[in-house]
Amino acid sequence: MRTAEVAARAGVNPQTLRYYERRGLLPTPPRAPSGYRAYDDTAVRVVRFVKRAQQLGFTLDEIESLLELAAGGPDACEAAQAVAQERRRDLDDKIESLVAMRDSLVRMLETCARPRAERECPLLMAIEDERDRTVPDGG
Repeated sequence: MRTAEVAARAGVNPQTLRYYERRGLLPTPPRAPSGYRAYDDTAVRVVRFVKRAQQLGFTLDEIESLLELAAGGPDACEAAQAVAQERRRDLDDKIESLVAMRDSLVRMLETCARPRAERECPLLMAIEDERDRTVPDGG
């Protein structure tokens, strides 16, 4: 298969294939006598694996490790599980942080409907606090 066909089957653009080759995620294919890259079906499976892993939040470095593990033996499953558990912990931390940010925004937005004297706008309060810290006393 040529580059364009692999890219189409895997749902990526040809530059992505070349990038994956440079990163070592996708083996460099042999060249046909015409000079074109000649991929086999494995290339499509590898690229789809990479894209699915990215959707799960894995970095390309982690995906490289997972690809190596996928080619390994019986211990590969336990090692892959350890990588996935670490990714899950990272995602849990991000989710916790995002929920806290969302909750802060919800509280801030809820105050917008109140009369001006009863509003609590953290952004405006932070700006005001910063101004108070930069203005010298008695000035």
